[in-house]
Amino acid sequence: MFAISLGDGAELRPLEPWQAEEFLAHMDRGRAFIGRHIGLPDATTDLDSARRWLQSYADKAAADAGRLYGIWLDGLLVGGVLFRLFDAATGNCEAGCWLEPAAAGRGLVTRATRLIIDWAIRERGMHRVEWLVSSENTPSINVARRLGMRRDGVLRENHPYRGVRQDTEIWSVLAPEWRSA
Repeated sequence: MFAISLGDGAELRPLEPWQAEEFLAHMDRGRAFIGRHIGLPDATTDLDSARRWLQSYADKAAADAGRLYGIWLDGLLVGGVLFRLFDAATGNCEAGCWLEPAAAGRGLVTRATRLIIDWAIRERGMHRVEWLVSSENTPSINVARRLGMRRDGVLRENHPYRGVRQDTEIWSVLAPEWRSA
């Protein structure tokens, strides 16, 4: 297994089904905070659902259709980044993230996402990396900005989340923009 230093005692590593107990403990610590904007905590409520969710990304990785990485801070899983969608044939992918509150504000997501986008563009030849985010999720929008993404537009009230329709902003960076930055 590999680990890439993010600095300040943090590492980026693959997050795999055998780590379901650790992942669930992490999700339990950050459930309310993470769940403000994304449904991951709702999908991983017990060990079986956590293992199934992790396995779904192991299956995506095997099919070259997605990737999942954890962020460890001082040996504790505190968040992650992923390619929710990864389509090498079209050169398009969608990156995303989550983080528990104790690790917020340290730049970990920005550093981790920069690494996976760089890999996708430089190693895999991806042309477009998207970042879909609730218009209410200012920290995630700020990550997109720090990564040099541009706001493509807003899907108004497109996503019903916990009984409320939310707007989704679409941010992206294209390979030529990434390489020149």
